[in-house]
Amino acid sequence: MELVKNMLLIDEGLRLKPYRDTVGKLTIGVGRNLDDVGITEEEALYLLENDIQRAVKDATEIFGTTTWLSLDEIRQAVIIDMLFNLGKPRFLTFRKFIQAVKEGDFERASKEMLNSRWARQVGKRAERLAYMMRRGEIHPDYQEVKSVT
Repeated sequence: MELVKNMLLIDEGLRLKPYRDTVGKLTIGVGRNLDDVGITEEEALYLLENDIQRAVKDATEIFGTTTWLSLDEIRQAVIIDMLFNLGKPRFLTFRKFIQAVKEGDFERASKEMLNSRWARQVGKRAERLAYMMRRGEIHPDYQEVKSVT
């Protein structure tokens, strides 16, 4: 298997961002044809785990370890969801929100969330997350775990 892996790395190359191959198929990695093959549920959940860990790392950097660890699991989940959705550069534009969280003013933080272009773009998602930030409780829509398939 090592031989064939090395052969494919040489023949296909390694591309970490999607690209169109020679016949126009959306491709990533070592020749993975996303148009026809896609990814498995296991691969998607693996990517999700990595993305969540990246968001946790970003949150710890943004809020500082002490503040981050002082937040309850619900509010940490809100911040991770936002970082996942926005990415770190756009999340950092929420300066008043970040400051409110650092000060423990979750009412103001939730208002800052809703008073944004992001909230208008994501609609109900922002409302659910603001509810959770304000109250420190899971939003009813998230109570029941839904199947991913």
